Amino acid sequence: MIEIMRTNDLVLISFVEATLAGAGMRFFVADGYTSAMEGSLGFLPRRILVEEERADQARSLLAAAGLEHELKRE
Repeated sequence: MIEIMRTNDLVLISFVEATLAGAGMRFFVADGYTSAMEGSLGFLPRRILVEEERADQARSLLAAAGLEHELKRE
């Protein structure tokens, strides 16, 4: 799996999860526990990971949902 996004915004993460799940894509939100334990300092964002072979599709889907500026650059 590869990272396509990194953020501390829980609302954004929820939207991304719903968007990817709605398209039937497998994903994983990494670093959730660590990020929650460090509090609100913001130095340990959560990472959205998708299967490498579907990364372009996931990026296109999220860009179409208006999140292009949030995507990690390759």
